[in-house]
Amino acid sequence: MCSASGPEGRPTGTAPERGKLAIRDVSSGLCAVSLRPPLPGKRERHVMRLAGYRPSAVVADPPDPVPCTSTPSSTDRSVDVEGAGPGTGTAPGAAAAHPRRLRHVALVGTTASGKSSLALELARRDPAIEIVSVDSMQVYRGMDVGTAKPSAAERAEVPHHMIDIADPWDDFTVARFAHEARRAVDEIEARGHRGLLVGGTGLYLRAVVDDLAVPGRYPEVRAELDADADTAALHRRLTELDPVAAGRMEPTNRRRVVRALEVAVGSGRPFSSFGPGLDVYPPSRFHLVGLALPHEVVAARIEARYRQQMADGFLDETRRLMADRRGVSRTAGQALGYRELIGHLAGEMRLDVALDLAVRRTRRFARRQRSWFRRDPRIRWLTARDDPRWLLPELAAELDVADARGAAESTS
Repeated sequence: MCSASGPEGRPTGTAPERGKLAIRDVSSGLCAVSLRPPLPGKRERHVMRLAGYRPSAVVADPPDPVPCTSTPSSTDRSVDVEGAGPGTGTAPGAAAAHPRRLRHVALVGTTASGKSSLALELARRDPAIEIVSVDSMQVYRGMDVGTAKPSAAERAEVPHHMIDIADPWDDFTVARFAHEARRAVDEIEARGHRGLLVGGTGLYLRAVVDDLAVPGRYPEVRAELDADADTAALHRRLTELDPVAAGRMEPTNRRRVVRALEVAVGSGRPFSSFGPGLDVYPPSRFHLVGLALPHEVVAARIEARYRQQMADGFLDETRRLMADRRGVSRTAGQALGYRELIGHLAGEMRLDVALDLAVRRTRRFARRQRSWFRRDPRIRWLTARDDPRWLLPELAAELDVADARGAAESTS
């Protein structure tokens, strides 16, 4: 394949608009090549830092022109070449080839690890990317500051999905999220674009990437089960109704036991009939990438983010939510940060105590997220020492890995 430099390259001659490619001297059989810069190693990164390189301004010089030995084929990425129609991947006057189908990617990691900013940087450089938020709290309107929601300007710049789709007084379920997120991804795919799922809500992610059949909720059954404090007895009851599900969990794991019983009693179906469970990791049409930072770096970023959120009006935002006569749902009210500030505004604790509690709870949550994602063997991990934006070239390269794997799977 012969292609010109992409949004971050600098082809010779007049620079094309963002998202377009310029083929140089096609008549002579020469072209500029390579969409992405080479991946920097540790030594190169050190030199780049000394030279004043900024992660948010990745620029790579293209190599010298080389003979064009092939024409775009059905395995080429869909591009917009000057003078040709969108997504043709052909030079002016050439026959249009069917563009390669872009494989969707999921970027996961702990809270405050920089996933969203890294994804946004990548999407700015690749117009085919549309971001799909996988955050159980960013779905709520009016909960902007405390959920670190992308700004209106950022959402105008890059398409975002699964944000502001529910009111705070709604109990938003994983089943509803999975349904709407799958529909968003299907629409992205129909446009010939790539969905980039970004977030840290593990169950929501699994529901989408693995097409989980999510059982419904049965509040009355749940209330009855919650009133029974004997977890061992509940597990014995589950063993009678659904021995397969009972065998998959510890008898002392109350949360899982109660949930399995709620479904078995409420739906009349064994909980195990809804799928093999979360301990099975089947092949997926999504390419999974993980962003990892050292524990102490994440801990510091969590505290710094709360400080910034308070400066940005987090307390006032929480006060507005409480002032609404419709209140907040049980789900929305459990959002980290909001939960503690609601307690402060209700007179239960001082503000400094509430913030300290929010930081500690969020750090514990980050540890649980790390454990959840580390169990998934499909995730390819990218590790940064401090600023995750240094991983932008590696993340960009993962798009090609995703497409190559997708092409191989489609022909196997």
